[in-house]
Amino acid sequence: MSTRNPALTPETSPPPSSLTHKVDVSVIIVNYNVREFLEQALASVLSAADGLRVEVIVVDNDSVDGSAESVRNNFPQVRLIANTSNVGFGAANNQAIEVSSGRFLLILNPDTIIQEDTLETLVDFMQRHPDAGAVGCKILNPDGTFARESRRAFPTPRVASYRITGLSRLFPRSPRFGRYNMTYLPIDEVAEVDALSGSCMMIRRTALCSAYGAESSGPTDQRLVRLFDEDFFMYGEDLDLCYRIQAAGWKIYYTPETQIIHYKGESTRKGDLRYVRLFYGAMLHFADKHFTKRSRMLRFGLRMAIVVRATISVVRRTVRRLAFPALDLVFVYASVVGIAAVWPATANTASTSRFLLTIPLIYAAAAVASIRLAGGYERTRQRLRPVAIGLTGAFAFTASLSFFIKAIAFSRLVIAVSLVPAAILLLGWRIAVNKRNSGVRRAIVVGDSAEAVQLEQTISSQYRPPFVVAGYVENEAATDPDASMSVRRLGSIAQLRDVVRIHRIDDVIFATSGLSNRTVLSLMQSLRDLPVEFKTLVPGGSHVIGKARVEDLSVPLVPSEITHGRAAGFAGQKLAHRLIALIGILLWPIAEVLSAVISSPRLARLTNKLRMTPRVLWGKDALVGFLPHDEFVPPDEWRIERGLFSVSETLPIIHPGAADLERAWLFYMHNRSISLDIDIIARSLRRDQATD
Repeated sequence: MSTRNPALTPETSPPPSSLTHKVDVSVIIVNYNVREFLEQALASVLSAADGLRVEVIVVDNDSVDGSAESVRNNFPQVRLIANTSNVGFGAANNQAIEVSSGRFLLILNPDTIIQEDTLETLVDFMQRHPDAGAVGCKILNPDGTFARESRRAFPTPRVASYRITGLSRLFPRSPRFGRYNMTYLPIDEVAEVDALSGSCMMIRRTALCSAYGAESSGPTDQRLVRLFDEDFFMYGEDLDLCYRIQAAGWKIYYTPETQIIHYKGESTRKGDLRYVRLFYGAMLHFADKHFTKRSRMLRFGLRMAIVVRATISVVRRTVRRLAFPALDLVFVYASVVGIAAVWPATANTASTSRFLLTIPLIYAAAAVASIRLAGGYERTRQRLRPVAIGLTGAFAFTASLSFFIKAIAFSRLVIAVSLVPAAILLLGWRIAVNKRNSGVRRAIVVGDSAEAVQLEQTISSQYRPPFVVAGYVENEAATDPDASMSVRRLGSIAQLRDVVRIHRIDDVIFATSGLSNRTVLSLMQSLRDLPVEFKTLVPGGSHVIGKARVEDLSVPLVPSEITHGRAAGFAGQKLAHRLIALIGILLWPIAEVLSAVISSPRLARLTNKLRMTPRVLWGKDALVGFLPHDEFVPPDEWRIERGLFSVSETLPIIHPGAADLERAWLFYMHNRSISLDIDIIARSLRRDQATD
């Protein structure tokens, strides 16, 4: 009996009992979380099957994107093997080979599209070349260029050294240096090669058996087990198999008579550390297996390549992480220097090295540090509130420093004035980034399905929910799922990482009533490199605890507890409103001139709003408040004044009623902040004239 991996529990029928080949080609596709690509690949294979006896076998490695369900529902003629874990490329192909019955096997990637003549052309080639153990065709990149992996040489120590040192790229036409990808050969000529790409490779069944020193007595022969070396997890399996087929006396061919498109790189990007480890690790394993006596220098070169590529990956990630703080540093520094250069009292001092290397630099560095401490560089979004905290905190620090260093005491006024342009620049690029990445945040509940349903029902009644519940993950799947449930199961807890990645999740919410703290912490560690926020759902579904914040998802009837004790926060918000109004007053003349020469409803609305900004500066109106003609006016205890802008101008309803406005103002009271005010102002100015 063959030894099977106990983790493999294929959802398939037993292999056929007949030992005669009733099928010309067995197309084998191993899939992992690329459902859309798989559907395209299967459609292209079925359209290329005319005139041949073809069977198609898909092995799904525990995808969480609905791949298996798609095959069951849309391609009933395809045999599906649904694994309960990701067993790797080689092991999955071996599963399909065991149950296949074709004279020829086509190993095909799911992210490919084959031509209508591909199967017939490759079968015809194998019949015309009885010495061929395997054949591959021309592979094209998505942009139509020739993919170099269409044909390859074995990575002997010499060939691998040319690739690692870059000589193969410098001299691609050289038969010596360009041997790894055989770039010295014409791409439109048939050639005998060392190895083919596992993305599209037709293999003669008898060649597989003879590679192990025996002829097969049929498709169920036990000697077919482990044809791919399962020690290779993702890369190198095709290279190793071609090596062993050649060692058994067969030839490997490349033919340009047909071609496919290979999108490639969907599961692992080549800049990632995981790709570096898997790809070069596979080459190390190949060298140890086949070049033991000559592999010392090759192993050294491969290890150096791993170090270099890993270093490049780390540097790229570090640069991306430091890009936003560096941008803030430059903007704050430029604001202070610019104000100092035009300020009469400091115009002569602004160009001195003592000034350029002290005050602007100290203030900019303090601002970046303060923004960082306030959480302004979170991976998931660029928040606005930390900017105000960072700039004011840095001003307090620098002003305090000037009391001890009299030589820089003159800088306090310069820095105070520079707060305005610095705030405009820092808030401006954040608003631009947030607008580009705008959209409803997607959350997933880890835990019990009932908690997920209750959470979804709680937030669905809100005016502007903080997120939408995309689904939940839990270990036990319902044997008879309720089709009426508003939240669907996306996978098991073991599949959480793939679920987060495939479904583009922003918030991971742990329902702790059914999870241990050890499990929660372990899951957080496994997702720490993904751009997600972790939150905890309080039993009952009314509160979500996030980073330094508790979100109350219930809406109280009377928000008196919100206003109680928050006078200081409201005072700070009014100060921010006056600073924004001051900027508006400066922009008012420019808007008037533009309105006189440009006919634009939005520009006219902006100009009308700017005309009233002096009322905000003098405290007669608020920047954001109710409008006199609104159907609902907040009660006095809510401490909302008449304003230039109102939440009524942001609702999708043309004439919102009192109930709609009350819910909107309740949301505003729960989430009152400067960033929300800026969002209301932007939405009001973008509102179409037809809704007025």
